[in-house]
Amino acid sequence: MPRTSSAPQKYARPTNIFKTLFRLIHYFGKKKYILIFVVILVIYTSFANIYGSIMLGQVIDNAIKAEDYNGLLVSTLTLIGIYGAGALCDLAYTQIMVRLSQTVLYNLRKELSIHNQNLPLSYFDLHNHGEIMSYFTNDVDTLVNALNDSFANIILSFCNIIGTIIALATVNIYLALMNYAFMIIIALFIVFNTKKCRKYFAMQQAGVANINSKVEEDINGVKVVKAFNHEDESFESFDKVNKEWLFASTKSFFHTQLNIPVIVSLSFVQFAFACVVGTLFLVNSWIAGIGALTTYIVNVRQSAQPFNFFTQHINNILTALAGSERIFKFLDEEEEKDEGKVKLVKLGDASELHDYKSRYAWSVPQENGTTKLVPLKGEIVFNNVTFGYVPNKLILKDISFYAKDGQKIAFVGSTGAGKTTIISLINRFYNIQSGEILYDGINIKDMELSGLRRSISMVTQDTHLFTGTIKDNIRYSRLHSTDDEIIQAAKIANCDSFIRMLPNGYDTVLYDDGHNLSEGQRQLLALARAALSMPPLLILDEATSNIDTRSEKLVQKSMDHLMENRTVLVIAHRLSTVKNSDAILYLENGKIVERGSNDDLIKLKGKYYALYEGKTELE
Repeated sequence: MPRTSSAPQKYARPTNIFKTLFRLIHYFGKKKYILIFVVILVIYTSFANIYGSIMLGQVIDNAIKAEDYNGLLVSTLTLIGIYGAGALCDLAYTQIMVRLSQTVLYNLRKELSIHNQNLPLSYFDLHNHGEIMSYFTNDVDTLVNALNDSFANIILSFCNIIGTIIALATVNIYLALMNYAFMIIIALFIVFNTKKCRKYFAMQQAGVANINSKVEEDINGVKVVKAFNHEDESFESFDKVNKEWLFASTKSFFHTQLNIPVIVSLSFVQFAFACVVGTLFLVNSWIAGIGALTTYIVNVRQSAQPFNFFTQHINNILTALAGSERIFKFLDEEEEKDEGKVKLVKLGDASELHDYKSRYAWSVPQENGTTKLVPLKGEIVFNNVTFGYVPNKLILKDISFYAKDGQKIAFVGSTGAGKTTIISLINRFYNIQSGEILYDGINIKDMELSGLRRSISMVTQDTHLFTGTIKDNIRYSRLHSTDDEIIQAAKIANCDSFIRMLPNGYDTVLYDDGHNLSEGQRQLLALARAALSMPPLLILDEATSNIDTRSEKLVQKSMDHLMENRTVLVIAHRLSTVKNSDAILYLENGKIVERGSNDDLIKLKGKYYALYEGKTELE
C-alpha cells in the first residue's frame, strides 16, 4: 500500500467568494426564511440609525424656529422609539444568528462525517490524517466566528454605507460629493488590502493543517523518534512548518490591522474637513440651518464607522472563506462508488453464534425481474487479476488462485510481494485494473459493498481499539450480541482469562487505541472481535505477529476452532502459522511463483523450502 503523504499542503487562494457564500447558505436548510428575517432586522437597525440622524436635525430646526416644546417632546419620544426599536432589532438578530450558526455547523459537521466515511481507502492513503482532522476542527471553527458575529455585521455595515450616502445627499449635494470622495478613497484602500489578506489567510489555513499533520505524525511515532534520538530532527521539521504558518499569520494580521489606523486617520481628516466646510455653508446660508448642519456632521462621522466595522470583521470573514473553500474541496472529493446489485439477505432468526451460513444468502437479480438466492459459502476465486495503486506501477500481475469452502490458504513472500494487497482487493478497498474476483461464483464488483464486507471477518497486524469498554470493543463486529456471546467469543480467542484479571473485567475502559493493554492482549481482543461475528470468510493478516511464542500456541488452538467450516486466508511470516494450510502460495514481485501444501513445497525444494530450512529470511 502507498504510504500516507507527509508533504506540506499548499495553499489555494479563494477563487469564488460568492459561490462559497451561496453554498454556505445552503446549509441553513429550511431555516433560510429565518435568515431572510435576520436580514430584514439588520436593515431596520441600519434604517433606525440613519433615519434617526436625519430626524434629529429636523427636530432641532423645528424647535428653534417654532419654539414648540410640546412638538419637541413628541418628536423626541418618537426619536427615542426609533432608536429603541433599532436596538431591539439588533439584540434579536444577534441571538437568532447564534442559533442559526449552530444549526449550520451541525449540518456541516454531519455532512463532513458522512462524506469522510464514504471516501475510498485510497484517499486516506494519499492525505495526512492531521489535514483531514483540520477540516472538522480549525476550518469549521472559523465559521463559528464568522456566522455568529461577522455575517450580520457585514450586512449592517453595507446598509449603513448606503444609508449614509442617501442621508448626506438629502442635506446638500455639494457637501455630499466632497465626502463621497473620502469614502471612495477608503473603499479603494479596503479593496486593495483585502486582496492581500485573502492570499495570506488562505496560506494561514493551509499552515494550520500542516501543523496538525506534523503533530499527529510525531505523536503516533513518538517511540520511534525517541528510540533513534531524533528529537532534534523532529523539532526542526516541526519548526519549519511552524515558521511557514508564522509568516502567513503575521502577514495576514498585519494587513488586517493596517485597515484600522489608515481608515481612522482618513475619517478624522474627513470629519475635520466636514466641520470647516459645513460651518462655511451654514454661515453663507447654503444649508437650511443648524439642524441640517447637525444631520450632516453626524452622518459624516457615521460614514467612516461602517468601514471601521467592516475592517474589524474582515479577519473572520476572510479566514472563514479560506476555511470554507478547503472544506468544500474536501466534500467534492469523489466518494466510493457502490453500483452492486447483489445483496446479502437474512434468511432466518437463528440465534446460534456460529451459524452465519444458514442465516444469510446472496440475492442475485435476474433479467426477468426475479431474484435468485445463492448460498453463502465463502469461496474465493481470482482470475488473472492485475492491480496497481498507481496505474503505471503494478503490484499484482496476472494473479490466479482459488479458495474453496472450508479451505485454509496461506500467502508467504517478502514485503512488497503483494500479500496484503490481495486481502484489500477482496474487500474491494480498491478496484482492479483487469481480471475478476469471484465470491461464491459472483463477481464482487456486482455486490453491494455493505453486504460483501459484512460477509468477511478480518484481523490485521495493526489492531485498532476504540475508546470504550472491552465489552463494547468485542461487540463492535456484531452490535446486537449478548454479554454471554461476548464472553464465549473471548474464550474462543483465549483472552477471557486476562480480561477477568483486570480491575473491572469486561467493563474495563480502553483509551488511546487500547494502549493500557499489551500488544499481545490487544491482538487477542481483535481475534475475539472476529470470533463474535465469524462470517464464512476469515482473513488473518499477520494476526499473531504481536503475540509471543507461548501465547501463539494457545491462540493457535483457538484459531483452529475459529477456522472450522470456514474459508481462511492467512498472511504470516511465522511458518508455524501456515504449515497446516491446504495450500501455500509463495509470492514474489506480484506473481505466484510456487503453490502447494507444506509437504509439496518442501519436496519442490524451491523458495519456500529455502525459507523453511532457514536458508533465506522474509524481509
